[in-house]
Amino acid sequence: MELIVVFAGLVGVILFFARPARQDRRRGPPPRSRPPAPTRASPAQSRPAAPQRAPLPTAPFSGRCHVIDGDTIVVRGVHVRLFGIDAPEMDQPYGQKAKWALVRLTKGLQVTVEPDGDPSYDRLVGRCTLPDGTDLSAMMVVEGMALDWAKYSGGIYRALEPEGARKRMWRVRAKHEGRFPPARDLAGATATRR
Repeated sequence: MELIVVFAGLVGVILFFARPARQDRRRGPPPRSRPPAPTRASPAQSRPAAPQRAPLPTAPFSGRCHVIDGDTIVVRGVHVRLFGIDAPEMDQPYGQKAKWALVRLTKGLQVTVEPDGDPSYDRLVGRCTLPDGTDLSAMMVVEGMALDWAKYSGGIYRALEPEGARKRMWRVRAKHEGRFPPARDLAGATATRR
């Protein structure tokens, strides 16, 4: 019996020293052979073609809309910026309220878009009206959910702004006046503007 235990111990010691050495885990995996270098193609062949955007419509069109924020809707797949107004961004005070005010105005109705002016951030700028002729930009200003942007509207909606709207939407007003505070990064430091 003792002989079997001694024999098993010797076999264990022999097997322990006979196994291949393990890689040191701190050094990482063993080096691999490099794959062959790819053949170089011309720059035009190596990059995929940029997707072609459909040209923005120039004739009036209508359809049901999907509201993105307080001054942007999508009609028949085209992003449309409401003419002459500026509403708070979604992450700013009153941004959510402005969006839902526009949803309430357009829910279930056909919106007619008359393109007007140059595109803004790949969005068509347009005068948007409801079937009864109601101007969506004017209604957003009347409800106090957007401000007239005189630089683009010529001031046609300014008289419709309720009292205190400019004070309440100070960030929108500051953007119009060119004194919007610089963005802050996550650490709270002021980011530099270019």
